[in-house]
Amino acid sequence: MARWFPPLLCLLLAAGCANIPANYLASSVADGIRNQRDVATAGSGIPSYLLMIDGLLVKNPRQVSLLLAGARLYSTYATLFVTEESRRRLLIQRALTYARRAVCIEEPGLCTPEARRHERFLAYLQRLEDPEHLSLLYTYATTWASWIQINRSRWSALADLSKVAAVLEAVVALDEGYDLGQAHVYLGVINAQLPPAMGGRPEVGRAHFERAIALSEGRNLIAKVEYARTYARLVFDRELHDRLLREVLAADPEVEGLTLSNVIAQREARALLSESQTYFEE
Repeated sequence: MARWFPPLLCLLLAAGCANIPANYLASSVADGIRNQRDVATAGSGIPSYLLMIDGLLVKNPRQVSLLLAGARLYSTYATLFVTEESRRRLLIQRALTYARRAVCIEEPGLCTPEARRHERFLAYLQRLEDPEHLSLLYTYATTWASWIQINRSRWSALADLSKVAAVLEAVVALDEGYDLGQAHVYLGVINAQLPPAMGGRPEVGRAHFERAIALSEGRNLIAKVEYARTYARLVFDRELHDRLLREVLAADPEVEGLTLSNVIAQREARALLSESQTYFEE
């Protein structure tokens, strides 16, 4: 909590903090949360900062960095800390709204009626070749993917998955190491969640997982968890499944920018490993 106090005190006291940019406050909060080891502290602290970003955006409605920070924080909270379905849908909708507002400000071509057609959407994406687009595209894709996951019962949501994959591929093309290769993790899940007979591409997914692990030098533990959960279970490879999860549990979770994610990954790994025998004997 100590690393979160300065921006909070700025808001409460308004003394000596008037000149700190809103986007700096938002990014500082995001960094503090990503590096928090105690999951309960992060979960209980995030709602205050959601309200902070909402308030900052009232005064700065077109500040793209704030919109992206809001999208990331709302998405993180909805997917990791909220279990009530109605609340999850409400929060992830706010996340996607912020991400889309940022995209429409920076790259309005992606928001035109023509861009609803898949081929036009892809054509516009191919023109985005500046690395400055990375944060925008990555946040848009990952927030959209989380929105689809939470709304997966809706066919219209699943129909957009190919567009999400296209945006993630654009991120990989610009810089596959961005955010320690996390775009590869999302692409791994997208490709390996179904068997080939149902349109899945598990071996393509496997390659993405392996690349994510290599890019992070094994430090991104969620990559190994999703590799086990998505690919190893799909192809019924218990040896790979259990090895990956044991590696996660043996690792030091404290990594700059990944600590909270890694702690949660270890919690997931314990649960998956405890189910291993039952799952693979069925």
